[in-house]
Parts: sequence; structure tokens; C-alpha cells
Amino acid sequence: MKIKSQTAMILNMDKCIGCHTCSIPCKNVWTNRKGAEYMWFNNVECKPGIGYPKKWENQEIHRGGWHLKRGKLELKAGGRLHKGLNIFHNPDLPAIDEYYEPWSYDYERLISSPRRRHQPSIRPRSQLTGDHIKLRWGPNWEDDLAGLSETGSGDINFRRLEVSLFLQFRNVFMFYLPRLCEHCLNPACVASCPSGALYKRDEDGIVLVDQERCRGWRYCVSGCPYKKVYFNWKTGRAEKCIFCYPRTEAGLTTLCAHTCVGRIRYVGVFLYDADRIAAAASMISAAEVYPAHLDVLLDPNDGEVRKAAAADGISDNVMEAAVRSPVYRLAKLWRLALPLHPEYRTLPMVWYIPPLSPIRSHADQNRENDLIDRLRIPVTYLANLLTAGDEQPVRLALKRLSAVRQYMRTVRLDNKADTALMEEVGLTDDDAEQIYRLLALARYDERFVLPTATREHTGVYTDQGRCGFAESTG
Repeated sequence: MKIKSQTAMILNMDKCIGCHTCSIPCKNVWTNRKGAEYMWFNNVECKPGIGYPKKWENQEIHRGGWHLKRGKLELKAGGRLHKGLNIFHNPDLPAIDEYYEPWSYDYERLISSPRRRHQPSIRPRSQLTGDHIKLRWGPNWEDDLAGLSETGSGDINFRRLEVSLFLQFRNVFMFYLPRLCEHCLNPACVASCPSGALYKRDEDGIVLVDQERCRGWRYCVSGCPYKKVYFNWKTGRAEKCIFCYPRTEAGLTTLCAHTCVGRIRYVGVFLYDADRIAAAASMISAAEVYPAHLDVLLDPNDGEVRKAAAADGISDNVMEAAVRSPVYRLAKLWRLALPLHPEYRTLPMVWYIPPLSPIRSHADQNRENDLIDRLRIPVTYLANLLTAGDEQPVRLALKRLSAVRQYMRTVRLDNKADTALMEEVGLTDDDAEQIYRLLALARYDERFVLPTATREHTGVYTDQGRCGFAESTG
């Protein structure tokens, strides 16, 4: 057993209102310079849809992540030989049009325009070429289902569902999916880099790009199945979400979590067994990866784990943060949060609480007795998104969320707790109270529990490369 700590995030999709407030501070702080105009380390997508960049989830096109080949875990895009043969032309690399050609407007024209009968208009101008362009795509082009009639059929999460049925107005559904780098336990971007510029920090698991070593091969871009590594066309180097590590080292949360008006984000620490990563990522069935991933995560209250963690150099403040961590309780203790596309076998560490949704029409109620099957968002769709098609974990999470909601109604309105509700879903009344508090009432210091950087790591933080600062001498 080799115990390490991992900084992680959980997002409650049941509460996301799609306001993009999380994306703006991230954009302003980390990607506000030449060459990074099209980069969104954090973006919010509307589901269903093909997302940003286009069809990022379809690994038959982009060939990101890992797969099993003859029983062995390999990069889906191929190993060193394949990369060597294609090093000057990466066939799996997304083109700029799959993101969008960033644009601005000639705002000066509005100010300097002479008096005229009609209000002056301005045309979009490319920030790459300076030419006028026609807008055809953007980072939130599908917001609130815009254009879904054209793009909906390309959403791979409709597997085992009749796509045309859910594109009809009476059956359509939607929810928001905020996305950032997953800071995976088994990152394909790190394994894909020929220069060794990408690395996973030993002290907190954050994945970074060493700007001094990066040579702009861009295999990290195509290797990441979530398409959260970007190429800066000005500096010729890769950039990505850095989990706001200058803040997390000080015990502060990320900018996206700090500014979220819906309070949907939870940031904390996992303890995990590094020796189990290879086995978990190599499960024969894609649906088995999520349960194996859970087994990698360790209970910080377990005496044996604490003893082994101390032997492996896990500091006391990290252990304290792991014990109080909201992410451990939501992901492993209560099984409410699930990983995004575990079939990519990267073992992502940004997890999601699936959204509850309104109950469909009366006709559907007569056909199905189970409440979860009568929700407007199909369980199959959520399972394709979060558990590699396995519906059972999604059903459990939704049933528990629904049971807690009903239980709290009996407490608040009937003044008598209906304990049978919690027994049916394998939780206690105390669990219900804790879940309710964490998801609805939690204070800042309950939602974000991060240890400060310890003195022995100070030199490491100073010496390592920084993402997004090409002039850095660190």
C-alpha cells in the first residue's frame, strides 16, 4: 500500500443554473493573454449536446484516454512508435474550428461613428487573423438547447436511447455540465507527452505543464479525453487548468468554486492507494472501472490507513483535512457523486452529483412504478455520462437524493421524521441530516476543506514549472 493525497472537486449538477459565473474569473486570471483567447479552463456545457470542443466525448474521433489491448492498458491514440511516425502531423488533434475561432468587435466604431439615421452596427473580427468572420460556433453555442435539433444526434450519451424521441419538444430535457481538468489519477495527457512536460504533483495530485520543457508537440491535447489541455498558438506551448494551486497551497479554494453563486462545488482531499491504480484502470469491463476506482479511495478514519499514511509521509494537516473532507463523504461514504466517463480509464478526480428532474406526464406514470424511471432526464443518459452505462449506481444516487428530500419534508412539514424513507435507501436519519446540511446549508469552511502547504514542500512549489507563464524562470 502506497498512500498519497489528492485534491479533488465535486459538483452538484442538481443546483447548477448555467450562469457561467465560474468561468469568468478563471478566464480573467489564467487565460487573459495573446494565444489563449479560445481557452476556457472552466466552461459550462448544456446537456444534451456535443459540447466544447465539438464531440469531445467521442473517442472514436479524438482517440483520447486509455483502452485495453490484448489485456494490457494502452493509450487509445497509440504508443511511442505511433507518435514518432506522426510527430509532425497528429491526426487526432482537434482543429480550431472544433473549439471556435475567437472573435471581438470594433467597439471603437460605435464611439467614433458620425451622426447617421440608423444605429451603427459592428461585425465580429477574428482575434487570430484580424479578418471579419461569420460566427458558426462558440464555447457555449448550445446553451439552453440552442441548435440541439442539429447537434443532438451527435451526443454519444444517447447510447441505447432513441435520439429522435428526446429531440421532440414534449420529451426534451436539459441540465448543465460544468467542466474543468479532471486531474486524473491515471492521466493520459501525462503519458502522451513526448517531452515529459506534463506531470502530476506528488504532494496534492494536481496535474501541471512545465513550460520550460514543453516543446509544443500537442499530443497532450489529443491524449486528454476531456480535451482540457490547450495549445497556446503564440508561445507554442501547452496550457491547462492548474486547480488554482497558488490558492490551494494557502488553504483557499479555486476561483471557480469560490465564485459559484449556486454553491454547487465542494473541494477537499482524498487519500488513495497508488498501488491499486493500474489494476483499477485495467478492469476488463468499462462498467467495472468505477467500483474499482472507489476501492482506490481510502477511509481517513481507518486506523490502519492512518498508520500507513504517517509512514508514507502524509502530514497531520493533510490527514485532518481528509477526515473533514466533503468529497470523501459525497463520493464514497454516501455514493452520491460519480466520475465523468470512467470508461476513459483515467480515474478522474472531479466528480458529479447527478441531477434530479421533474416527473414526466401521467401516461408515463401509469407505465412505470419506480419514481426514478419517471424522471424527465433518462437514467440511461446519466449512466452513459457518469458510470460507463451502468445504471445501478446512478439509480442509487438519485434514490438517495430523492429520499433525503422527502425525509426533510416530513421533518419540516409533518413534524415527524419518516425513518422508513432512509432505511429503504440504506442510510440513517443522521446521514439524511448531514447530507441535507452539506448540500443545502453548508458554510464556506464546510464546502471547502484544504490543507495549507507544509514547509517541507515549499522548495518543490518554487522549482516546478508554471502553466501559462512562458516567461517564468521557475
